Amino acid sequence: MDIENLFEKAEHPLVALGIAALIAIALGLIVQWIGRIVLLRITRRFSIADHLVRTTAAPVQFLLPLIFLQVLWLTTPDSWKFMAGIRHVTGLLLIAAVTWFGVRIIGGVADTILVLRPVTDTTDNLSARRIQTQTRVIARSLMVLTFLIGVSLMLMTFPAVRTVGASLLASAGLAGIVAGVAARPVLSNLIAGLQIALSQPLRIDDVLIVQGEFGRVEEIQGSYVVLALWDERRLVVPLQWFIENPFQNWTRKSSQLLGAVTLWVDYGTPLAPLRSELERICKSAPEWDGRVCNLQAVETSERALQIRALISAADASKAWDLRCRIREELLLFMQKNYEHFLPKSRNSVIELLEEEEDEMLARDAALPTRDVARSQEPSHSSQSPTTRQ
Repeated sequence: MDIENLFEKAEHPLVALGIAALIAIALGLIVQWIGRIVLLRITRRFSIADHLVRTTAAPVQFLLPLIFLQVLWLTTPDSWKFMAGIRHVTGLLLIAAVTWFGVRIIGGVADTILVLRPVTDTTDNLSARRIQTQTRVIARSLMVLTFLIGVSLMLMTFPAVRTVGASLLASAGLAGIVAGVAARPVLSNLIAGLQIALSQPLRIDDVLIVQGEFGRVEEIQGSYVVLALWDERRLVVPLQWFIENPFQNWTRKSSQLLGAVTLWVDYGTPLAPLRSELERICKSAPEWDGRVCNLQAVETSERALQIRALISAADASKAWDLRCRIREELLLFMQKNYEHFLPKSRNSVIELLEEEEDEMLARDAALPTRDVARSQEPSHSSQSPTTRQ
């Protein structure tokens, strides 16, 4: 005698069905609990498998009772009108639990990889950052794809949705175009995330210049990237922006950088002592990596000479600190030894010189006037005798 006949011949079929449902749920929970204990003991020495068992424990706790319930509903009489709705609801919950289980598996594998290859504070962490970026982006993309598949399967269980889908496929395609345009931002970010994960124009902890802002990649989410700026602000940029626009990546191949310090000095400034002082500063600076340290005259103008100190550092932060150190110490060196060769503001001196020049011009212009006046005075020696008398 099958279970369907047992329900039909029971004195209270609904009560019997409820008791059977509780038994199915309890059986599923017991199987889940025993299976979890056994798997944890088996995978105790394997970190990846142990982490996956612990990560998927919550969805499995719902998944197994739902499976037992669905098997029970399938054995109930079809003549009961409410059974179709119960089966449908249980099926929806089962699809949701399977989707949750798939997302947890993907997340557990990603977490394990991230733990095995962490990003350290060392300068040579390019390989770890590449693996971290690929793992995060691919895992989030697979999670989104799994979620979309689960939602699609849940929607397809409704007859009305299947009918609408068939009518859309049979139409001229206008609705499909509209749906494609509406889903373009989601799909473009999903594709951009996969492109970034594979080609890796940027990675976790990369130093970027985006729209004039200096920042470090802090997060790469499924649809955007978070940059931690130098002043502790956060810049959120869509993934698609990095595919369509140029940006600077200071750590694409290596974190090593060159820095430049420019000064304007007088033409009479001796460059040899400045070169010796620059070498001394670099050798005593902990930020210098020992690769590049030179000083050159790079520009001239009608008033001054521009010199450039070119130095190298292991990363962007050390390059900035080294540039500031060299700029300060070179200025102190020149103030102490060659102060008269530093550029100064000469506006007041020029004004005094112009005033003195104006006064001299005025005096020179007044001299001919006095000479003419003297030439027009009457001479006493030229008077006639009669006049004297």
